[in-house]
Amino acid sequence: MALIPLLQLTDISLTFGGEPVFDNLSMTVQQGDRVALVGRNGSGKSTLMKVMAGLVEADRGERIVPPGISVGYMEQEPDLSGFETLGDFATSGLDEAEMYKVERASEGLKFDPARPVATASGGERRRAALAKLMAEEPDLMLLDEPTNHLDIEAIQWLEDELKSTRRAFVLISHDRRFLTELTRATLWIDRGQVRRQETGFAGFEAWRDKTWDEEDTQRHKLDRKIKAEARWAVEGISARRKRNQGRVRRLQDMRADRAGQIRRQGQAAMDFASGPKSGKKVVEAIGVSHGFGDKPIIRNFSLTVQRGDRVAFVGPNGVGKTTLIRILMGDIQPDAGTIKLGTNLVPAIFDQTRAQLDLDGSLWDNLTSDPDMRVSGQSDQVMVRGQPKHVVGYLKEFLFDERQVRAPVRALSGGEKARLLLARIMARESNLLVLDEPTNDLDVETLDLLQELLDDYDGTVLLVSHDRDFLDRVATQTIAMEGNGQATVYAGGWSDYQSQKAEAAKPAASAAAPADKDKPKAPGTAPKSKESPSKSGLSYTEKHRLEALPAQIDRLTAEIGKLEQLMADPELFSREPVKFRKATEALAQRQEALARAEEDWLDLAERAEQG
Repeated sequence: MALIPLLQLTDISLTFGGEPVFDNLSMTVQQGDRVALVGRNGSGKSTLMKVMAGLVEADRGERIVPPGISVGYMEQEPDLSGFETLGDFATSGLDEAEMYKVERASEGLKFDPARPVATASGGERRRAALAKLMAEEPDLMLLDEPTNHLDIEAIQWLEDELKSTRRAFVLISHDRRFLTELTRATLWIDRGQVRRQETGFAGFEAWRDKTWDEEDTQRHKLDRKIKAEARWAVEGISARRKRNQGRVRRLQDMRADRAGQIRRQGQAAMDFASGPKSGKKVVEAIGVSHGFGDKPIIRNFSLTVQRGDRVAFVGPNGVGKTTLIRILMGDIQPDAGTIKLGTNLVPAIFDQTRAQLDLDGSLWDNLTSDPDMRVSGQSDQVMVRGQPKHVVGYLKEFLFDERQVRAPVRALSGGEKARLLLARIMARESNLLVLDEPTNDLDVETLDLLQELLDDYDGTVLLVSHDRDFLDRVATQTIAMEGNGQATVYAGGWSDYQSQKAEAAKPAASAAAPADKDKPKAPGTAPKSKESPSKSGLSYTEKHRLEALPAQIDRLTAEIGKLEQLMADPELFSREPVKFRKATEALAQRQEALARAEEDWLDLAERAEQG
């Protein structure tokens, strides 16, 4: 049976007064589609979704929605004006018999329908808009970052709902696991083109890398052909001018084709500069308790954070994760217990509310007004890890266009605001990173880079995130805050926490039903397999580390080789003493990092073999 097209875009072209966002774009969304919409920050994902929703009109082309087909769109900043409460907005337009759907969604997404719109946060407004869309059940749902402002439990609820729906949907999300679990096709926006592949997000990165490899091969062939034709033009054209005008025109066409190829956006030149080493013990909490009124945040909590630890804090929204971190940092005095901070701490803080950014100020102003980055007497320079850099040059390293430099921060996308804040904290040295929801709005490539940087960072990391995949890749310890002042320390990341929690619950379950073990097993019933971490002897995070280490070792070895080659120049010390000193320090750091990486690999490989 043929699938019904729910939405068609044909030859869509769109500009906003400059370079085209899309040109001659055509695509179709069909009945039953579950599509991931992916692309770099600023590539036009949200703009395309607004064109699909009919909220942005293209300069040219056609949008077709068949009669009787409904398309629903969840806006990033929904307009709730005219409604008293979140519930009034979420139920508007629904029949009375469908009201229960909003109540059910409000429980799963964790918002209060009775909350007045005037006092609701941006996250609560978005959750109400998501509940409204889920209750309306349109034929095609367009979901732009639906997991933002959701905790892991609410993300799991939404994931289960979308798995069970028969409606088609298109998803923009930074949450890898969410996309992997839900999607069966991928739309990839890259330099104004939209490509489609009939596999879900799980196959996206392999497809992207293959596409780019093929593109590089074709560009290399074209460059060689242009070079050969240009040599012919110089050496032989004078003798054959009349007979070979066609060949000359083909050379011109090839050059025009090469010039018209849009260069891929590179990776942000991000890096965390490790400051002086902190003491071995970074934070020690002993019997800490704290609360607000009759609401306990933490009860009799103890924790020791050692240098180099990556500690993740997870739990429902409002449970007090940020508050606990502020207690551990000494910003809030606990009601009871003791906090001991280690020596020589140099913290850098990424705030989930982006409160460090002046939204009405320009990108330029936000860097030059930072006291830690200001260069005395230089209005166009910023201090970056001890060296002055031009503001525009530094912003370009974080993939900002020169035209954005004087624009207000308010005009940036969520991912661009996150990159700007990272540019500020990465300009200074640190040995303790406090990252409160750093993954929100970042694209896949930037998330990969951030994870690699945290792997290589010499200092300590305190992390709050609802991104399960990112937690598994980064965390070495997980603090699970489950409400009512309870907080439990688990080894490893999110998957390790889940498996350990399940293991801990087994004795209680078997004690409650002791007779079960004596029951005969049904014919054909296979014994339950154990978790894979226990088979290998490694946690999920450790297995990921073991897989990633060979590439890290190769990269460090290559960097050491380049530095040794640079320092082999006998005149370097006398000619450029500063460069020589930096190269010497970098060489020592990389040799130390290589020794650590090799030692870790040997240890993990041995444990995996024994397991």
